Amino acid sequence: MKKLLIIGYVWPEPNSSAAGSRILQLISFFQGEGYQITFVSPAQQTAHMVDLSIMDIQVKCISLNCTSFDAFILELKPNIVLFDRFMMEEQFGWRVNKNCPQALRILDTEDLFCLRHARHQAYKQKRVMNDNDLLSSDLAKREVAAIFRSDLSLMISSVEVSLLKRLFSVSSSLLHYCPFMLTSSQLNQKNPNFSERQDFMTIGNFRHAPNWDAVLWLKQQIWPLIQKQLPKAKLNIYGAYPPPKAKALHDKKSGFLVKGWVDDAVVAMQSARVCLAPLRFGAGIKGKLAEAMYCQTPSITTDIGAESMKTDKPWAGSIQNQAEDFVNAAVSLHEKQELWKVASDLGQVNASTMFQQASIFADLSSTVTTLLANITAHRQANFIGAMLNHHHHKSTQYMAQWIDVKTQLQQLQDMVDG
Repeated sequence: MKKLLIIGYVWPEPNSSAAGSRILQLISFFQGEGYQITFVSPAQQTAHMVDLSIMDIQVKCISLNCTSFDAFILELKPNIVLFDRFMMEEQFGWRVNKNCPQALRILDTEDLFCLRHARHQAYKQKRVMNDNDLLSSDLAKREVAAIFRSDLSLMISSVEVSLLKRLFSVSSSLLHYCPFMLTSSQLNQKNPNFSERQDFMTIGNFRHAPNWDAVLWLKQQIWPLIQKQLPKAKLNIYGAYPPPKAKALHDKKSGFLVKGWVDDAVVAMQSARVCLAPLRFGAGIKGKLAEAMYCQTPSITTDIGAESMKTDKPWAGSIQNQAEDFVNAAVSLHEKQELWKVASDLGQVNASTMFQQASIFADLSSTVTTLLANITAHRQANFIGAMLNHHHHKSTQYMAQWIDVKTQLQQLQDMVDG
């Protein structure tokens, strides 16, 4: 039996974030390839996490900087280890390398953290991000190093693939473009028509800085202008983990309704006439916009929101970067049925063009199979990765061992004191 170990940064919450849906898509792929899957994470379990056990997946909580992981992975002997975001590769990569050197090491980046962070900093400084912001970034050094150390990195955005090649000279052999993977039933589902829908919606995990900024922009500038033209309209705002400051924005009188958690995001998306996603910074591709496409809900977003999600067809809605233009596009789509229908139909067309599960699965299967059969030659061709593994993992190993010994000494002291 082929074995896959997934080391999760968090426990999957598909109804909370695109990252949660993404990891379940990858799980579906590997199960289809015949892998027995074990999912582990050092994170705290949550109320919204999916029950992986009903999917025949073994689950285990692990600890950071603890030798117990060494014994665990030695016994498991996985053929592939998938790191969910680069921080998990930093923490556990050297242990995998030491105890299971033949295991294929795959990094799922979700999006480039360093790109999202650099854009956020530039936005706060009211300027456009440039290459130097990334080249001088400690976060970029860490993240790109993890990409070099891994045998393969799954990239959700074609823009980020190009950036890694151009700016950091990452070889194409280390990168695999792997966007959202949507099933035929998702891409061809029957959706409500114009007259069966009403109002506007936006959705996004409130712990994600770009989503919170989008809510603030809606509250402060965009929604007041929409309400001025459509005084009876409502904006339903969904998302996991709304903080008190978000709930305080709720205003029934103006139709600005902060509803927080929603059990079924697809139903919420299908109920809305227009999806608003005014994202001013961020990275990767946006789950809410992919969902809007296959739910045939026209969306208004920005260039950042639409990044790496365009086809040769027009956007299924409108792309606007200025508040007034954003508002006018939103009002037009909400009110003009013929315009709405064109955008609505484009949603399914564009989603089917980009996110066909079968073809993406086939490409990924070919890449993984080839790597498994040629792992030695692949690693020999990646000298930078070998060099970084040697130096970084040694330093990480010694630090982790020091923390582990310190923890054991403290436990012994506690026993003596007790």
